[in-house]
Amino acid sequence: MTRTPPHGVSPAVQRAILHLSFATFSSMTIQRLCDPMLPELAKDFQASMGQVAAVISWFAIVYGAAQVFYGPLGDRFGKMRVISLATLGCSLGCLGSALATTLNELVLARMLAAACAAAIIPMAMAWVGDVVAYEVRQETLARLGLGSTLGLVGGQIMGGLFTDTIGWRWAFVGMALLFMAVGTLLLRRHQRHDRLQTSEEPPTQQSFHRKVIRVLQEKRPRLVLTTAMLEGAFAFGVVAMAASHLHHRHGLSLTLSGGIVALFGLGGVGYMLSARFFIRRLGESTMLRLGSALFATAFAIMAFSPWWPLTLPASLLAGLGFFMFHNTLQVLATQMFPPERGTCMALFAGLLFTGQSVGVLLAAMLLAWIGSAWVLALGSLMLAVLGQCLPIFIRRC
Repeated sequence: MTRTPPHGVSPAVQRAILHLSFATFSSMTIQRLCDPMLPELAKDFQASMGQVAAVISWFAIVYGAAQVFYGPLGDRFGKMRVISLATLGCSLGCLGSALATTLNELVLARMLAAACAAAIIPMAMAWVGDVVAYEVRQETLARLGLGSTLGLVGGQIMGGLFTDTIGWRWAFVGMALLFMAVGTLLLRRHQRHDRLQTSEEPPTQQSFHRKVIRVLQEKRPRLVLTTAMLEGAFAFGVVAMAASHLHHRHGLSLTLSGGIVALFGLGGVGYMLSARFFIRRLGESTMLRLGSALFATAFAIMAFSPWWPLTLPASLLAGLGFFMFHNTLQVLATQMFPPERGTCMALFAGLLFTGQSVGVLLAAMLLAWIGSAWVLALGSLMLAVLGQCLPIFIRRC
C-alpha cells in the first residue's frame, strides 16, 4: 500500500491522476455537449427551447441522484474500480443518444449516460482525498481538474462543430468511442490503482442514510453542501444558456457560439496551470471572493455587450473566476468528514448537479420573460453574492 509523501505526490499517484483525467475529460464533455445543440434540437424535434433544455436538466437530475448509489459503492468496493466500469457504461448512453428518433428517446439516453458518468468526477476527487495530504491537495485537485476543464471546452466545441457540419448525432458516436477507449484503459489498470487507494481512516460499516445523518449533524458540511447546490444553480444554469444567447443576440453560428463559451473552459485551464501561484498568494477566502466577482463581471459583459468580440476575453475571465471559486469549494468538501470521503463527495456532487438541474430549468423558463441577457446577468450576480458571504459563514463554523 502506497502512502503519499507528506509534502508531495508520489509518481504512482501522479500516473493514476493522469488516467483519471482522461475519464473526467470524457465525463465533462458529455455533460456540456448539448449546450450549443439546443437551437438545432428544437428544429429537429419541433419543440421549444424550454422543452429541448430537458436533455441538459434531466442529465443533471439523474447525475445528482446517482451519487447516492456511487458514494457508498466506491467506499466499499474501491473508487478506481467503480470509475472504470462506469466509464464503459457511458458509451451505451452515448450510442442510445445517437440513435434517438424522438426527443423523449434522446432524454432517456442522456439519462443513462448521466447515471454512469455520475461516478467519475466525484469518485476521482474522493480518491485524491484518500491518497494526497491536505497541504498539497488543492494543487493536486487542480491538476485532476485539467481533465474536466478541458472537457468543458471539448463539449462546447464538439457539440457546436458537429451540429453545424455532419450532424449532432455524430457527436454522440464520437463520445461513445471515447468512453469505450478510456474505460478499457482504466479497467486494465484498476487493480494497480486499487493498491494505491487508502483512506485516512477506515470506512465505517453504517448504512448510507446513517452516514448522511452523521455528516449533516456538523455545521460546516451543511454549509459546504448548501453552497454546492446554490453554485450549481447559479453558475451552470448561466453557462448552459450562454451559447444560445450568443447565437440569438449576435447572429453567430452554433460553432462560433460554442467556441466562445468553450473559452470559459480555457480560462479554467489557465487557473489550473497557475493554481499554485493563486493558492499561495491569495488564500481560500480571497479566492472565493475574487473568483465569484470575476465570474459575475465577465458574464455581465457577455450579457450586454453590443460587440461580440468582447465576449471572447469575457468568457476566458469567467472561466478563471469560476474555477478559482469552485476548486476552493472542492477542497473544503474533501475535508467534510474524512472517514467517509466517498459518501461526502457523493453528497457534494449530488447537490451540485441537483442545483444545476434546477438552474437550467429556471433559466430556460425565464428566457421568455426577461430575456437571455438578464438570465446571464442575474445568475452570475447571485454567485458573486454567494462568494462574498461564504468566507464569513466559514469563519463562524
